[in-house]
Amino acid sequence: MPLQVGTQRRRLLLAQPMESFVAPHSIVRRIWGTSDTVLFIFAGAAAEFALNKAVDWLYFTGRLPADPLGRLFSTVDYARRIVFADRAGAEKAIDTIAAIHGAVEASRGQRIPDWAYRDVLYLLIAYSIRAFELLERPLTEAECEEITDVFCRVGRRMGIPDLPTSYPAWQADRAQHLAHNLELSDCSIDLYKQYRKHLGGPRYALLCGVQGMVCPPTVRQQLGLGSGAWLQPALGFYRATKQLTVSQWLKNTMLPTEYAARIRALDEVPGASLGTAVQPVPRGCPYTRFRAALQR
Repeated sequence: MPLQVGTQRRRLLLAQPMESFVAPHSIVRRIWGTSDTVLFIFAGAAAEFALNKAVDWLYFTGRLPADPLGRLFSTVDYARRIVFADRAGAEKAIDTIAAIHGAVEASRGQRIPDWAYRDVLYLLIAYSIRAFELLERPLTEAECEEITDVFCRVGRRMGIPDLPTSYPAWQADRAQHLAHNLELSDCSIDLYKQYRKHLGGPRYALLCGVQGMVCPPTVRQQLGLGSGAWLQPALGFYRATKQLTVSQWLKNTMLPTEYAARIRALDEVPGASLGTAVQPVPRGCPYTRFRAALQR
């Protein structure tokens, strides 16, 4: 009898839904469950990473200049794992990120500055908001609060101090970071050379155009990016046709064909690799319409 009771209890526990790190119908899941918005976040992060005063840390292992697109995809992959995992899975992924950075710090014999960690969290918040608003609609204050809360909880789990507790507080701190933590360096110039090398001329021009649309003025000015105005008609075309397969063209042209599988994966919930139960992305996202990408 005790054995049967114990077995029943275990079955009941397994049947109970796991607590999510991010609410199943959160705007954060909608943003990070759609490859279109993720690619725009990718573009903005690629620009701001290049200007960060701590970019030399990204060069320390040599992996970033060797494969800049792959390294940016890794950042996106970890963010998506956290967003779609249950609490235990998300915390495990966050702890893995912290351990990876800790190993790099130990190898170099220095600590990554706290402000540099905050910069990365802040740019993920900023480009989540900007990309969604460019491609979809304006976000509400409550949705911006939710996005800020999710990424700041990630930071607190990593032990990053002095994180904001509200969206207005993040806005103020973000402005300070943009004013003081960015500069054009030799690493910035080299990283853009690597972008051009790995993308080729036409895709590099498209990347710079998208960056011009998503990046704040201080980033555009330091990198010599335009406003991306020449892409505005294409963006309007995308909005008008995003429910049709013709809108696939955007993803088909942004990255080389060797990244096709990774782009397709952005339209899928990354639950299988985590071994955790996750909820599907809320209905209404356009991601289900883009099953094939980068076929040419």
